[in-house]
Amino acid sequence: MDEPHDPPIDPGFGVYVHWPFCASKCPYCDFNSHVRREGVDQVRFAAALVAEIKATAARAPGRQVSSIFLGGGTPSLMDPATVATVLDAIAGAWTVAPDAEITMEANPSSVEAERFRGYRAAGVNRVSLGVQALNDADLRALGRLHTAEEAMKAVEIARATFPRISFDLIYARPGQTPELWAAELKAALDRASDHLSLYQLTIEPDTMFEKLYAAGKLKIPDEDTAATLFEVTQEICEAHGRPAYEISNHAAPGAECRHNLVYWRYGEYAGIGPGAHGRLVVDGRRHATATAREPEKWLSRVESWGDGVDTDDVLTPEESGDELLLMGLRLVEGIDLRRYRAIAGRPLDPSRLADLIAHGMVERIGPHHVRATRAGAFVLDAVVADLAA
Repeated sequence: MDEPHDPPIDPGFGVYVHWPFCASKCPYCDFNSHVRREGVDQVRFAAALVAEIKATAARAPGRQVSSIFLGGGTPSLMDPATVATVLDAIAGAWTVAPDAEITMEANPSSVEAERFRGYRAAGVNRVSLGVQALNDADLRALGRLHTAEEAMKAVEIARATFPRISFDLIYARPGQTPELWAAELKAALDRASDHLSLYQLTIEPDTMFEKLYAAGKLKIPDEDTAATLFEVTQEICEAHGRPAYEISNHAAPGAECRHNLVYWRYGEYAGIGPGAHGRLVVDGRRHATATAREPEKWLSRVESWGDGVDTDDVLTPEESGDELLLMGLRLVEGIDLRRYRAIAGRPLDPSRLADLIAHGMVERIGPHHVRATRAGAFVLDAVVADLAA
């Protein structure tokens, strides 16, 4: 339990680099990802990423980078030389902490041991694999290009190459029962390292799954089954020493993803690359930035103007406070009420907080922190809306 004199946690400063290209578009995916059959000019895109890193560092100088995350898209389609160029540019623009976490997302279908050794030599020290399912029928239904056997081989290659690894699974898939999910999750935990990301399948706008769902050709578990699947997930992961530290992320103590903690603790982060979002404090005001989503449009803007920033909005204290709630209440550690007051310019409404506590949606942990309960975490959007009102 926190002592009254404990200072708020420093969230750190992260750099997110978006590589928007994929070999194919998954039917459930609403991320900014693009397929380019004619190939990608990696030298040109790398030069643009370097230019945007320099431009961003000029706006937010003097930071120490605690984490770097290469996301996508499929960053493991990058040449190791491209990764090295980007990481060298970040190290030249800011100070990178000696123990910085440097993560790359990878698809099992694009894993080769030689490429992984190249990424490790470039500086990557953590890899996150998009496994998504452990049976081939569901992998095909999810539009994945790898088999379950290839996925497990990729996990072994990653384990032999990087100090830290994680992999993702999607549950609440069509036809999936709590019993089937429990068996699959236990098998995954037997093969996993110290971190797993476990996401419930959701139907996102403008995806192929949304079209199939609307046409009655795709059925997913109902709300009660989804709630049971969520409970099964928590119980099994806790029993295997990987409790949740965030709604969808599970880790052994000390193995949490430090980069994502920057987001959830509402720290500063630079967003680099097509469609990347950032949160930067400039002249004492928090800015929400986003770059152009379409890769070629972003590339043209960077080459013409030095960065691809499409929007740059100054957030009000109230907006910043709402974002802190939305992100921080995802965490098991909850939010620091002192930091909320400093950012939002006001305390949380005590009557609303008391009401949510009375209904078992929120609980106090120590004198300065509150968090969502497990019941509250399952309906987090409603909890945040109530607190932010």
